[in-house]
Amino acid sequence: MKRWRWCRREDTRAFATALVAAKPLPAVVYLHGDLGAGKTTLAQEIVHAAGYRGLVKSPTYTLLEVYATALGSIVHLDLYRLGSDDELEFLGLRDYLDQPALWLIEWPRCGTATLPEPDLECFLSLEPDASHTLSAHAAGLVGQRLLDALVEAVPAGLEEES
Repeated sequence: MKRWRWCRREDTRAFATALVAAKPLPAVVYLHGDLGAGKTTLAQEIVHAAGYRGLVKSPTYTLLEVYATALGSIVHLDLYRLGSDDELEFLGLRDYLDQPALWLIEWPRCGTATLPEPDLECFLSLEPDASHTLSAHAAGLVGQRLLDALVEAVPAGLEEES
């Protein structure tokens, strides 16, 4: 598990850029954290870092947004309002599993029975001093490759902590 701390949106953007530079396709990234921890902001920055130039909406009400980027497809889910795993079936989730994509899944614990297993899990938090922390844990070879790339490319302005 690796941990970083940052304070500015530019730092979030730098972290997203480092993740996209690792060419995370296909991969599944779970984004854990309380409300306001920065999950949606990180997802938006990843989509933009992948080359998407349009508005990146929070899928809080739609549950799912798909973006065509220079990197490839990015599937962004926000399951905070999910009532049950059955609701994911109505989204046609299985159709998206057939194509290579980067999956960014906020609140994954709300849909664990239906979701693909994560390659990388990110745990975000907002600290009392208004800084953000991100701890990342790799699951499997794809996740370890992504985590290794992040460790190598930690941008200036992000402090890696033990």
